[in-house]
Amino acid sequence: MSGRSILKRIDWLSVFIYLALVLIGWINIYSSTFIDEQSSIFDIGTRYGKQLFFIGVSLVSIIIILALEVNFYERFSSIFYLISMMSLLGLFVFGKTIAGATSWYDLGFFNLQPSELAKVATALALAKYLSDIQTDIKRRKDQLYALLIILIPAILIIPQPDPGSALVFFALIFVIFREGLPLFYLAIILGLILIFVITLMFGTIWLIIGLALLTILLFGLKKKSFKIPIIPLSLISVAIILFSLSVNFVFNNVFEQRHRDRFSLWLRLEKDPKKLEQIRKTIGYNTYQSEKAIESGGFFGKGFLEGTRTKGDFVPEQDTDYIFSTVGEEWGFIGTGTVILLFTILFLRLIYLAERQKNAFSRMYGYGVISVLLIHYFINIGMVIGILPTIGIPLPFFSYGGSGLLFFTILLFIFLRLDTNRLKESF
Repeated sequence: MSGRSILKRIDWLSVFIYLALVLIGWINIYSSTFIDEQSSIFDIGTRYGKQLFFIGVSLVSIIIILALEVNFYERFSSIFYLISMMSLLGLFVFGKTIAGATSWYDLGFFNLQPSELAKVATALALAKYLSDIQTDIKRRKDQLYALLIILIPAILIIPQPDPGSALVFFALIFVIFREGLPLFYLAIILGLILIFVITLMFGTIWLIIGLALLTILLFGLKKKSFKIPIIPLSLISVAIILFSLSVNFVFNNVFEQRHRDRFSLWLRLEKDPKKLEQIRKTIGYNTYQSEKAIESGGFFGKGFLEGTRTKGDFVPEQDTDYIFSTVGEEWGFIGTGTVILLFTILFLRLIYLAERQKNAFSRMYGYGVISVLLIHYFINIGMVIGILPTIGIPLPFFSYGGSGLLFFTILLFIFLRLDTNRLKESF
């Protein structure tokens, strides 16, 4: 396919939203790191200057991605996956430790985070495996292999330690559900999460009481013709109780104190006002200051470079994980609403593009892209406004970070390149 034909077929709405998010993100990085003595936006010694450099690198990568043949990505997906797994293993020997996590390679001018590459490679490898004619997702063996593709990078990333990045890979499970994995697996996952939260908030005793009341209600309201499977119901109840009992053990003996404090803050587990205030000033400090920064912005915001909390460095990591708080303070509800609207339109557009693919690999990879971007967006915004615990993952295309911007760009534009090969009618 010629370059002119690719430019005609590429989804320009997605490209426009990508460019808008990158531009708005850079403006807020500039604002959150600007010092009066600095003048040139091209100064590589500044964070906004370095981010501008990586925006240029990302734009060059887009040209390369669009120039390669569509079949290239499917054909070499397994090789990409193996290379990315080797790069994760190499961190245990050659990795650079930053903020307590050995997650980077020191390449001199910048630090490369291979977990970002692994997200792209895993999405490609999973799409390749699921689209293989010999794969039947209804078979347990194929389900296990698909799960292993997701688990391997997560297992390699957790010991760095970087649980936030590891969590992102589990979002790819939704690709498997889209392709036919029975929904009862999803029900089990959601059920375990619910039991975990209920146990932490109310304890195992109240969970057992709740189960007993539900059982009584079930027997009381059932029709005479309907037979309740007693043995399976009993086994499920026992499993729920055993899992609930294990939650307290894991929470108190496996989780570190900082993790327990974050859950205590998130679920309001700590009842002592003094201890809760202490947690907010330590573990919850970032979120507390972020909430205050967004709240102070009001409807219209304080204006570009006018954020007092931003200028006062009240919010740590404000150009990376907490960049959204800069938007809230300086641009107000109008600014945050615009960013959320752009992301929403992008996600809806990508879902549409994925559904119109005739090629199974392209469709599955498209949903992999959506899953990775969506969980980053949901968790990042959630922790900045205080409805989710602090995990520490960036906002796609927005937060400061060369590796993140580059590989998010690659992740997205590989799919847009695959989409140029589709034959379905666009709207």
